[in-house]
Amino acid sequence: MTISLDRARDYVFSKGLPWERALFNWHFDDGPPETLHRCLLCYKNEDGGWGHGLELDLKAPVSHPAALEYLLSMLHYHEIPTGSLLDGTVAWLERQQGPDGELRNPDNLADWPIAHWWKDWGGQKAPDSIVGNLHALGLATPSLLNVTRHWAERNHSIESIRANDWLFMTYHAFDYFMSIDDFPRLAEFRQATLDHTLALAETLVPERHYTLFLFAPRPTSEVAQALPAATLARCLDHLATTQREDGGWVDEHDLAWWQPITTVNVLVALKRYGRL
Repeated sequence: MTISLDRARDYVFSKGLPWERALFNWHFDDGPPETLHRCLLCYKNEDGGWGHGLELDLKAPVSHPAALEYLLSMLHYHEIPTGSLLDGTVAWLERQQGPDGELRNPDNLADWPIAHWWKDWGGQKAPDSIVGNLHALGLATPSLLNVTRHWAERNHSIESIRANDWLFMTYHAFDYFMSIDDFPRLAEFRQATLDHTLALAETLVPERHYTLFLFAPRPTSEVAQALPAATLARCLDHLATTQREDGGWVDEHDLAWWQPITTVNVLVALKRYGRL
């Protein structure tokens, strides 16, 4: 089936949030980044943190780490210029980080609709992905890097990296070790992270093929360069042939509220890899 950008546009604009529509418009219809910024800023609070359901499984308006983590992952994957988006955000994050490196979450996070897994976890407490992505943007402060390094020394090991069997969750180690530049045995941790990411990519079931490109956003990325061409082709072939009649793509959990952004993510991957 030929990919239809028109049907995808109809789907995202009928089902997606304003920022997801602005993101599609920026990527595929020459929409201005300023519109995307204005939409994203609706999720930012006066304290510099982020909330209001930006992370779709946590609807609390109050600032919490998972919303920032998700924002940073989207800024990275979509290469969105940050402009002034993150003004005040690093200072907010420093206030949420305890001396042990763990991130504090609002006590009332579960007063609003929340996915049961987040309710069980009490919000995002791990600082690794957030600080890694901030460092990649040149925004992580020495304090954040130092406290998070000590947290990572206690919470990450080569064995724990290899024990993870879900590619998506590799982002914790990947965003941190592939971005920071000061850690004991850093080269060994980077190699273990890369090797395990590649191994999990080889075993992906079809409904998870799109997650590979969160780690290989462009053909020139380290993961894409290291993967066998046949693995990349298999995943791209699947994405290129599974657009639904309504124009969207399914996410791995078949959750309707995640499918507009999944659709944009898939289209961006197909475009970057020359399939669109």
